[in-house]
Amino acid sequence: MGDLLGALFSTLGFFIVLLVIILASAVKVVQEYERGVVFRLGRLVGPRGPGLFLIIPIVDRMVKVDLRVVTLDVPSQEAITRDNITVKVNAVAYFRVVDPSNAITKVEDYRRATWQIAQTTLRSVLGQSELDELLAHRDRINQKLQQIIDEQTEPWGIKVSLVEVKDVELPQTMQRAMARQAEAERERRAKIIHAEGEYEASKQLAAAAHVVSAQPAALQLRYLQTLTEIAVEKNSTILFPVPVDILSLFTRRLEQQVGVTLASMDRPEESQPDEAGTTGQPDESSPDTGSLT
Repeated sequence: MGDLLGALFSTLGFFIVLLVIILASAVKVVQEYERGVVFRLGRLVGPRGPGLFLIIPIVDRMVKVDLRVVTLDVPSQEAITRDNITVKVNAVAYFRVVDPSNAITKVEDYRRATWQIAQTTLRSVLGQSELDELLAHRDRINQKLQQIIDEQTEPWGIKVSLVEVKDVELPQTMQRAMARQAEAERERRAKIIHAEGEYEASKQLAAAAHVVSAQPAALQLRYLQTLTEIAVEKNSTILFPVPVDILSLFTRRLEQQVGVTLASMDRPEESQPDEAGTTGQPDESSPDTGSLT
């Protein structure tokens, strides 16, 4: 009798443990950021969750899918741009699952598939872009990458929200050429600014000269002010500016003297033919000696 009861209790305990295991496998808990895709005898039932729900043990199978944003690091890709320049570019992509059923049934591994698509698209977009566009208009490249990757991964239930180009590596020769170009551009801007400053200064000097020409005493006052500024520094030598008008007076006087001298030198040469003519020809007014005799 005792052996019979022992066997009965052991069998009952076995069934209780089996029942607990079956119930434990039937109860599923899915987090708020997850969904459980349920398959019943191999056929898709649909996503479940979040929270607590029951499935049929042995008959049903559940696969959890994370709905949070995934950060995908795209490794450095070497490509040739449209203007035949070799560059190395790496990027980062942000995507999330919007349809858990398609993410499980349409592709084997949606993470790896998205990673491969991002690398291929990055090389393709780089080959269609120029270096200046890649450096100056990176937002356009990012938007184009996001649109292409999103269109290709949409059947898998993936939504690509953002793609950013992180770093662009250029060859050393190209870096030196760009440095020379930037230096030449800075020199060009400096020359333009200097020329504009000279132009503005010339206009101010022209206006000042107009004022001084209207009031000659202003120039003398300016001379005195300059002497006062020089004397403050206690210099042993003082340079006094001479007006250009005074020099012009001396110049005109010298030119007049040179002109008078040249004129006096030319007069004797003109009078020599006249004297020779009077000595060689007889004087008509003198009386004829033959007739008088």
